Amino acid sequence: MYTPVMEERKKRVRDAPRTRRRMLEAARDLFLRNGYGATTLKEIADRADVAVQTIYFTFGNKRVLLKELVDVAIAGDLEPVATMDRPWFQDALAAPTAEAHLRLHVRGTRGILQRVAPIVEMLRAATAADPALAGQWDDDVDPRFAVHLEAARSLMAKPRARSGMTAEHAADLLFGVLSPELYQVFVRDRGWSPEQWETWAADTLAAQLCQAA
Repeated sequence: MYTPVMEERKKRVRDAPRTRRRMLEAARDLFLRNGYGATTLKEIADRADVAVQTIYFTFGNKRVLLKELVDVAIAGDLEPVATMDRPWFQDALAAPTAEAHLRLHVRGTRGILQRVAPIVEMLRAATAADPALAGQWDDDVDPRFAVHLEAARSLMAKPRARSGMTAEHAADLLFGVLSPELYQVFVRDRGWSPEQWETWAADTLAAQLCQAA
C-alpha cells in the first residue's frame, strides 16, 4: 500500500541532488564573500533554506563541504566522473592532429577555469588558515598536472606536433599557460572575455607545441 510516508521519502530522494547543489552554491557565495574561516555551517544552511542538520548529514563537516565545492566546480556537475573521462577530454584525445587536439583541450579547460578560477584565492587562504584542509587532497599527485600530462602524451604523438619536445615539457607548458592564476590576470584584471583568453591561450600554445602550417 502506497502511503504518505512513502511519497515523502520518494520526494526527498528526487529532490536530493537539487538540495545538494543549493547548499554548495550557498557555501560558494558565502566563502567568496566572507571567507572560509568566517562562514559558519548555520549561515550556509540559512542561505540554502535547509536545516543545519541537513548539511551535517550530507557533508559531515565544513572541510568536506569545501572539498566537494571545489570538485563540483572542476566537474561542472554532481556526477562522479573524472575529468579525463569527461566527453570534452575524450573528444580532444580523438582529434586527428596535434593542433586540433590542443584547441579542444584549451576550450575544455576554459570551461573549468570559468568555474574554478574565482575560488582559487579563497581556497588558498582557507588552506593557510586551516592546514588540515590540505589532507582532503592527495599530496603526491597534482590532479591538474595529471590531466595536462595525459593530454600532452596524446597530443605530442599526433601529426603536426613539434618534434624534439617531450610530453613532460609540453605538460609543463599546458600547466603554466592554462593556470587559474594566469586566467585571472587576463579575464579579471585586464577585462578580457573568456573567449579572448581561449584564443590567446590556444595560439600561444600552438606556437610552442605544434609545427607551423
